[in-house]
Amino acid sequence: MREGDPVIGRDAELRDVTRTLLSTGASARTLLLVGGPGTGKTALLEQARRAAAGAGAHVLRLRCHDAGSPPGAAALADGVHSVLAKFHDRRSPVRVGAVRRIRLQSTGQDGELALLSVLGEILADAAAHIPFAVVVDDIERMPRPTASALGLLLRVFRPAGVPMVMAGRPVRPGADGASPLTAAADRLLELPPLRPADLEALVVRRLGRPVEPALVTAVLAALGPMSGTPAAVLSILDAMDEHGDLLELDGQVCLTEPERALRFTTDTTELSRLCWPESPPDADSLDDAAAVARSVGHAEVRLDDLLRLKPGGPRRAGLVDRAVTPLVRDGILTVDRDGRMAFAVPALAATLRALPTHHDVSSLHALITRSLTDRLGAETAGSCYPRLAEHVAAAGGELDDALAVDVLLAAARADARSDWPRSVRAYASALRRLKPHDHRTADVLRESAELSLRHADHTGALALGEPLLAHLTTTQAQERNRGSLDFVAEVWALAALHEHRLPEDIPDGDARGPMPAVAQLVELVGPFGLGPVPPRSGTETPRPSTTGQRTGSGPLPSVPELQLLAAAAGSHSELSAVLRTLPADADSTPDLDRLRTAAVHADLTGALSAVLGDRYTGSGNSTAAWYHAMVRDYLEGDWDQALVSARRIEARSRTRGTTAGAAQPARALAAEIHCTRGELRLAQNWLALIPEAVSHPLVVWARLGVRYWSGQREEALAGALGDVRRAREQGLHSGTEKVLLRYVSFALVAGLPQIMPEALAELEALHEVVGSPMTREAVLFGRGLVHGDTDSALAALRSVRLRGDAYLGLLCCLSLMEIGDESAPWQAEASKTAQSLGIGRATRTTLGHMTRRRTFGLPRTRPAGDEFGEEDVRLTTMVSEGATNRQIAARLAWSEKTVERRLSRLFRRTGCRSRVELAAAWLDGSLARRVLVPDGAPPRTGGPVPGPGGARRP
Repeated sequence: MREGDPVIGRDAELRDVTRTLLSTGASARTLLLVGGPGTGKTALLEQARRAAAGAGAHVLRLRCHDAGSPPGAAALADGVHSVLAKFHDRRSPVRVGAVRRIRLQSTGQDGELALLSVLGEILADAAAHIPFAVVVDDIERMPRPTASALGLLLRVFRPAGVPMVMAGRPVRPGADGASPLTAAADRLLELPPLRPADLEALVVRRLGRPVEPALVTAVLAALGPMSGTPAAVLSILDAMDEHGDLLELDGQVCLTEPERALRFTTDTTELSRLCWPESPPDADSLDDAAAVARSVGHAEVRLDDLLRLKPGGPRRAGLVDRAVTPLVRDGILTVDRDGRMAFAVPALAATLRALPTHHDVSSLHALITRSLTDRLGAETAGSCYPRLAEHVAAAGGELDDALAVDVLLAAARADARSDWPRSVRAYASALRRLKPHDHRTADVLRESAELSLRHADHTGALALGEPLLAHLTTTQAQERNRGSLDFVAEVWALAALHEHRLPEDIPDGDARGPMPAVAQLVELVGPFGLGPVPPRSGTETPRPSTTGQRTGSGPLPSVPELQLLAAAAGSHSELSAVLRTLPADADSTPDLDRLRTAAVHADLTGALSAVLGDRYTGSGNSTAAWYHAMVRDYLEGDWDQALVSARRIEARSRTRGTTAGAAQPARALAAEIHCTRGELRLAQNWLALIPEAVSHPLVVWARLGVRYWSGQREEALAGALGDVRRAREQGLHSGTEKVLLRYVSFALVAGLPQIMPEALAELEALHEVVGSPMTREAVLFGRGLVHGDTDSALAALRSVRLRGDAYLGLLCCLSLMEIGDESAPWQAEASKTAQSLGIGRATRTTLGHMTRRRTFGLPRTRPAGDEFGEEDVRLTTMVSEGATNRQIAARLAWSEKTVERRLSRLFRRTGCRSRVELAAAWLDGSLARRVLVPDGAPPRTGGPVPGPGGARRP
């Protein structure tokens, strides 16, 4: 923590220490504050010292650790001499002189006792004239003789009226240092680990901005048993900042580095203080620890593996005794019942792996492998010890390819059911060693592809691209195994789509033969917003698949099913034509309504699930899976969670070492959420990430909303119909109803009724072509707006409720408020929905004026004179959640005085007289109907003015 920052999560301990420092006179007590390295003892002691000094106490620091005198009573006397030198009363010279004289005269044990007796009397005399307290930090560094002298002073010659607070690490039994002081203290106060909520506040304060909860979770997971140690958290944050692993999105800090790679700063002094507090390692020990960390990080290492090594390599006794045993003794390395070794703190292991080492770790893995293959043979060793595959991969060139491939393939096949992720890694290692022309390559590619597809491991499937393309250029690929290679290529292409990447360089027809299913996969990038829309093949009869046997019975979609996916964004006639090509004996019947909804929102996972049903193996942890969750949360109205998914997708697309690309639909949906909430700056930031050339209807819909509410009304409306027509020319019909409906709504808000019938006609024409439930809802809703047709608006609302779309339901309620006879029920439902969606003050204010003027409840830009900004909204939200000023200050990176000032300003401008009244007005929506008082205006009359903490002042 920075010097002067208040400690977090130590309120009770801070009160205890401060109370002790203020307990001068007859109530003086001695407190021993203990805590592990990095728990914040020094910071707590300093804040308590400042608090006591603010209350009028004199707090002096006793230093007797590094005195020039020999350890013991003499060193303690030097420290007391320095303390007394800070007094400036008429008796100060007498006291200082007495200490100096007795210091020179004391020899032997009796002399030390006399010295301690005089020190106690002199300190008591000083305290009687000028009350003061003493703090002693880092007592674990105090030599045992000095600690014994201080303990004797406190127990036998205790200076009356002098409170003392000592701070240090817990001392293990039998260790030197501060143990004599434990019995001398009146009270022992131990600092517990910080709670997760306090650690989150610590992270927010250090970064100066709100953070994604996932970042805090990742940091705590990387720290393991050290997760409650503030210094360890700060060390990881410093390392992340140093290596550029942080990304700010939506005003929140996100993590772009994989969780496993989080590490401490590589300052060896700081590393030793945190992780080796008792016995810091020397250079050789640190080098050994780095080697062990690399070995354990590359493969599962067991003690049996090391004990099995033959003399001649790293001798087993030297390796175990010199490197492993000290780490286990210090609790840094753990060994489970099966002998598996692992570092207790993952961040320490990652830090050690980043340090240089002179040990040849690859040779160690090669020796571990040979210790089994020499005895059992390569295939038997791989089958009996599948974990050997990781040692083979880590050995690299230390093992010849022939031996390595035999071990890897045997291990991969043995592990396929029990530990499929390790099996995928083994197949990948084998493919890196196999020559493209090897007769086994095609079979290995297929086995790996089947395994990745079965477990929705799209990252593993993407890794097959390079060996697949290399093998396709060989003679063997042209002559045999064509069906296997088609299957692998389709799995690869489908994985690319799941990671929201354009599947480039996938062969779709050349001298090696056609791949119609792969070509159909490539055609999906347009309808699902993953790239430009390729030329469409129209409604021609699909080409038969060269795989011969695949007619919709396996986990991969057949060619007709792929055409169905592509046609989901097209017309009803296209969809019907493709449906007729599906085999009558297909395992599942496509859910067309779900398919249409998924296509409108560019949701690949939802579309595949609607078409394949139980045959769909899932989207795993892919970008498509996160986007599917985002669409679900958006439709259900959980917009905060939808934004979490958007930030996760964006951070994932920028993470080093991954293959995920940017998801344009996720950016568009995030921009739409912020725009609807009135957070135009954030919406514009998301929209700026989308290239202008992207013309997917979902992007066009969000772009129209952001530009309209940003003040570009004429340009936004003028370009909307053109974008819709271009999308139709490209065969993308589904989703354009959202653009047209927004066009009608904005025309109503802008007072342009003359253009509303044209847009409604476009909607009706679109419904004739598409005929989906969403186009029907849009037409009914449009008729309600344009013609004041209450029955149509009610029918649209019933359909929306059945399908599930919280925001469109809100718009239907607002429409019924305008055209219906009874507006009160719709206003209540609209207000409740707007509150649940987190829609901003502009919309809630609109709800209050709907009965007085004709408008439409969409977000509007903030009036120039309105000072109720985003920070005010966040402050009000936290007050309504019951947060204290201290908690608000930590989360917003403000000082407590700033929180008090902003709260006073809010109370004055809203007329609320307490925190409770402010929270109630916010939660029931009535705060939006209050007239804000401009800054600088006199406070309202009629009631007392609330103070900073919410208390009423006369």
